[in-house]
Formats: sequence, structure tokens, C-alpha cells
Amino acid sequence: MTQGLLPLSLNLDGRIVLLTGATGGLGAAIAHILATRGAQLVLAGRNGDALAHLQATLAAHNIPALGTLIYDLQDDKASSAALQDFARQYKRLDVLINAAGIMIDAPLGMIGSATIQQSLQINLTATLNHMQYAARLMTRQGAGCIINIASIVGITGSANQVLYAASKSAVIGATKSAAKELAPKGIRVNAVAPGFIDTALTAAYKPEQRERIIANIGMGRAGTPEEVAEVIAFLASDASRYITGQVIGIDGGMVL
Repeated sequence: MTQGLLPLSLNLDGRIVLLTGATGGLGAAIAHILATRGAQLVLAGRNGDALAHLQATLAAHNIPALGTLIYDLQDDKASSAALQDFARQYKRLDVLINAAGIMIDAPLGMIGSATIQQSLQINLTATLNHMQYAARLMTRQGAGCIINIASIVGITGSANQVLYAASKSAVIGATKSAAKELAPKGIRVNAVAPGFIDTALTAAYKPEQRERIIANIGMGRAGTPEEVAEVIAFLASDASRYITGQVIGIDGGMVL
């Protein structure tokens, strides 16, 4: 469906959207779908070449991004400086999408402290930092929307994913708490909880692992990044204007 055929409540015309993790498989899908709906995207990531490629790809489809921000989520000072630059340049923020994340599988007893710090920094601390920044800007505006990427594993747990599940459970708790705090200020906060999605995070699974996981999915297949991105576009739009504090599972019936 093209932007011109969308109901007005689903259009994102002119809204300034900050998207972290923009160059990942999920992030790129979000960028494409939101851009086709009229969003003014600011793409954030640590790889300048990959951001430039994504920006060029969008431009080739006549849906150019507004700009890019290059910084490493593991560097709090660089993140803070980048977000300050964002505020100076764009003055407002309508939608924040925290799409950056990592997944490192390891059994209990084999999770090193450096791995713990890295996972929590990227999946949780960076999400909290960006939420705080967005809340300040959006409070001045009296409106805004924050969308966090959690995981179905953060709800159900999974063997060998204690660290990943813990970080995503924390994102869910932060989402619900922020929604309660920010609702009186006109700011909505929601999360999506993808299941088994065909992205770089799941590409390393062995064939037998994939078969075992997919056998437990009601719809009998992995999800696509675009299917996650469509839900995020809905949450960013006025069609969801009375929805906040929700965690929407996108898992094809993996968990019912």
C-alpha cells in the first residue's frame, strides 16, 4: 500500500523519528516502512558507511531520510553528544524507536562479566538513556511516542539466554513504568516483543535449531523484519493514539 492510499490516521507525514540500530535487519525494515508513510527519519548507528548506504537506498526509492547520527551505544559520552546535536539541529522529536540490540547465547556459568556489561549497556542502558532524552524533548512539546524493541524471550524466558532475557525483561518493565509516568504529559510508551524473526540475530542458528524452534510456532514459519516494522509503524501513528504501556507480541503463535 502506498502512502497516498493510507488512512490519514496511519500516515506519519512530517513526524521526526529517531531510529537507533538503523542499519540492522530489523532497523532497515523499520526505516523503509516508516519512510514510505512520510516519516522524517534520523538514522542512528555506529557504522557510518552502512548508514550512508541505507540513506542512499531510501533516496533511490524517493523517500530520503532527514539525516544520520553516528555514535556507539557503548560510549555514553558519544551518545550524549550525538543526542545534543540532534536537539540543536532538529529542535523536536515526535517518535523514538529503540531498535538497537544484541543477543549473545551462553549457558549459566559461562557468561563472562564483559559480555554481561556489553549486553546490558546496549539492550538496556542505551534504551533508558534515549528514553530519558526523548522524555525531556517530548515533555516540552506536550506529545510524543516511544517504542522499544523487547523480545518474546523477555516474557517467557529461554534456556541459554538468561542474559538476553534479563535485558529484555528489564526493557518491558521500563516501558510499562515510563508509560505510567509520561501518559499525563501526552507521551505514549509501548514495546513490541518479536519472536523468531529472520534477522542477523537468528542467522547463526544451526538448521536443526531453526527446525526445532519453528516446529513450536503456530504459523509454522519464522517472521520477517517487515512484519515487525508494520506493527511499529502502527504504534507510531495516530491509529494507536489511545494505546500506551502495552507489549505487543509478534511471534506467529509461538506463545499463546
